[in-house]
Amino acid sequence: MDYISLFGIAVGLSMDAFAVSITNGAVLKKVNLLTALRIAACFGIFQGAMPFIGWSIGKVGEQLIHTVDHWIALILLCYLGIKMIWDSRKKDKADFCEKSTLKTKTLLAMAVATSIDALATGVILPSAVGAETLLQMLCSISAISVITFTLCLIGVFLGKKFGCLLHSILGGIVLICIGIKIFVEQMFF
Repeated sequence: MDYISLFGIAVGLSMDAFAVSITNGAVLKKVNLLTALRIAACFGIFQGAMPFIGWSIGKVGEQLIHTVDHWIALILLCYLGIKMIWDSRKKDKADFCEKSTLKTKTLLAMAVATSIDALATGVILPSAVGAETLLQMLCSISAISVITFTLCLIGVFLGKKFGCLLHSILGGIVLICIGIKIFVEQMFF
């Protein structure tokens, strides 16, 4: 198994989740270890589950996945970004920078949106890293999950450290930009 390629794929897949984790850390009023673990676990689980689903679907579903994955990511991330910007307009100026909690359904939507590209990656992952058996595939997706979890955990605390520099409006813009980036990459490259 090619561990260097696997590491590169895992880091590449986790970058969108990492950016969203930084945004979440920046806009949440209370960031403690439990909150950071919740966010990181959600992103890590979805980043690992999606390649497994993609691998399970195999070549049969590859074309279908490639035709819709970027649309789903664009719609979900733009919706969440616009909602963040809209919600920031309604808040009291003193509380402008921070949300009190992150709803589970919002976190799940972000995790799905940022891991949609991992679904398609699951189709090519065995040939890219030499994961020929089920055990090798499980090791590969475990590595993707652990790397994503670790980067997202760091990202939440980085976001909190820089606080209002990445407040709700900028956070919403970041989500929209990530959605557009995923869409453009899948449509034109």
